[in-house]
Amino acid sequence: MRNRRVALFLIVTAVLWGCGDDGTSPPEDSRLRVVATTTIVGDLVRTIGGREVQLDVLMGAGIDPHLYKASAGDVRRMSAAQAIFYNGLHLEGKMTEVLEQMGGRGMKTVAVGECVPEAELITSAGFSGIHDPHVWFDVGMWAGSTGCVAEALAELDPPHADVYRERGRAYLDELTALEGWVGERVDNLAPGERVLVTAHDAFGYFGRAYGFEVRGLLGVSTASEAGTSDVQELADFIVERRIPAVFVETSVPPRYVEALKEAVEARGFAVEIGGTLYSDSLGNPGTPTGSYEGAVRANVETIVGALAGER
Repeated sequence: MRNRRVALFLIVTAVLWGCGDDGTSPPEDSRLRVVATTTIVGDLVRTIGGREVQLDVLMGAGIDPHLYKASAGDVRRMSAAQAIFYNGLHLEGKMTEVLEQMGGRGMKTVAVGECVPEAELITSAGFSGIHDPHVWFDVGMWAGSTGCVAEALAELDPPHADVYRERGRAYLDELTALEGWVGERVDNLAPGERVLVTAHDAFGYFGRAYGFEVRGLLGVSTASEAGTSDVQELADFIVERRIPAVFVETSVPPRYVEALKEAVEARGFAVEIGGTLYSDSLGNPGTPTGSYEGAVRANVETIVGALAGER
């Protein structure tokens, strides 16, 4: 019996050693190792980096970056990377210290949201005077970040620099076309119909770019809580303005907007939940909303459809 076990061990060992085509271990992946924090930043890096980049995205679909805490595994993943791309502007609130430590140790870190000129940023009084981090809701503004990402990848991987820059230019053209489509679709709403009420105040850049008055039950950061007075005040606003629909978000629990809906109905006015918007996260990978463009199109169709009564 013992001899048979030894023989079996030798056979298994020989098979394992012979797994490679020529009896050697598979070659190590030589691609640029990059980590992105959110799905939105990850989509931008993936689009420009292409197959030359080995990308690891820390937060999955539906994850709220305002509340996300880096695990020990996340820290190991970031430490093993050659660069970290994140939104910045305090979007990743609880990860800010970790990201600063990584940068202080010589790690290449790129805050994509901070590539936007500071003069174009919105300062939020409800967010301790810090700039609103949700810059991607203005498609034209987000398009300006393509060059920032392309240049960062080119610096990290000079042999493929031209490839990254070409992809950046091509994606800039795609986003310019997307911005034009958003403007055309929004034109189906009269100016008085452009009032957007959501779970948290993430759509300020969208409102500024496309002429919407925006109200969020929670503040710019979901780390803040909505009190009873906040719900009552916003309910009064909805009734006064006769707003037909409010919206939940994939990365914020729906209970906040559901409570708002109940408060409105208690005042004798019917307001609908117009649908679910992708705010701080994209949809599931492999679905149309798993890309930035797909999420933008889905949001705009949901908003316009509900507010214009097209549903």
